[in-house]
Amino acid sequence: MIKLEIRILYEDKDITVCVKPPEAVSQSPGMPEMLSGLSGGEFFCVHRLDRGVGGVMVYARNAAAAARLSQMTAERKLEKQYMALVPDVLEADGGVMEDLLFRDKAKNKSFVVKRMRKGVKDAKLEYRRIAVMDGIALLRIKLHTGRTHQIRCQLSSRGAPILGDGRYGSAVKCGGIALWSCSLAFAHPVSGKRMEFSHAPVGEVWEGFKEHIQ
Repeated sequence: MIKLEIRILYEDKDITVCVKPPEAVSQSPGMPEMLSGLSGGEFFCVHRLDRGVGGVMVYARNAAAAARLSQMTAERKLEKQYMALVPDVLEADGGVMEDLLFRDKAKNKSFVVKRMRKGVKDAKLEYRRIAVMDGIALLRIKLHTGRTHQIRCQLSSRGAPILGDGRYGSAVKCGGIALWSCSLAFAHPVSGKRMEFSHAPVGEVWEGFKEHIQ
């Protein structure tokens, strides 16, 4: 197992909220085992970040919390926000993107399609352009649905692939994908208390936008 630095933002007997390194894998074998090595016990993955994408995640520490958090994920009750760096080609400073996405499991890739059919799901996100530098735009994105590769696919389909995302058309090499889970909010699976966590993107590709991401 590769040793990666994991920052713990919060933990109790039911959940651990942490910052996933971009190189790590969300599910087993990956983050659950690394977290167990840090804190002991068992960890359950209840939502995912793609490999190459870092940021805030919550893990359950027992089966009951895992079941509740998984239900909340399915019901879209985990409020997720991201930051992304893309070519500055989007016409509006903000708006809503709604598409139909088809996931090709054999290619491990999602595509925007024009009609509903088997394997196609609706996808919706909001975005806001925060800053522009040297032809690169910093976006803040709020997810309304959690489809596979949703943000990557929807932006790429509009000619704005995320920097470093070769799978979706970026020719830029930046040591990963310039997409980061910057904010996560949810109700604690046991107490019901609202929990909110955030963490600014980490990595050289984000350095030029530091004043805009704190």
